[in-house]
Amino acid sequence: METLTDRDAVAEITSHYQALSSFVPLRAIRSEQDYDAAISALNRLLDAGAASDEHPLADLVNALGNLISDYEDRRYPPEPVTPVAMIRFLMDQHRLSQSDLPEIGGQSVVSEVLNGKRQLNVRQIKKLSARFNIPASVFL
Repeated sequence: METLTDRDAVAEITSHYQALSSFVPLRAIRSEQDYDAAISALNRLLDAGAASDEHPLADLVNALGNLISDYEDRRYPPEPVTPVAMIRFLMDQHRLSQSDLPEIGGQSVVSEVLNGKRQLNVRQIKKLSARFNIPASVFL
């Protein structure tokens, strides 16, 4: 087996990498211009059917997706969500009223929590977590 120090092998790898890189930017994304190019390349690959795990370029899609995700995580970190905002979101998503949340307590207790007059306790957090099948940490 050839080693990477073999000049011919390095030259061939370099040639293939440069050809591939002209279509798909396989490098760390450092700017919005790099990001836009990566998104465009990913969309072209997906349009070509590479979203399927059986497609020969599926691993390339995954690698490019990881680069994009890493950039988005650095550039656009998620805003922290308050427990009250999470409860309101869940209520909206599940079309619930205050009386539909016995995990928190009666309607007056739910109202106090939603108005910031009372904090959730451990028991309430565990019950909400179990009901909505989400980590308890979202209510902390």
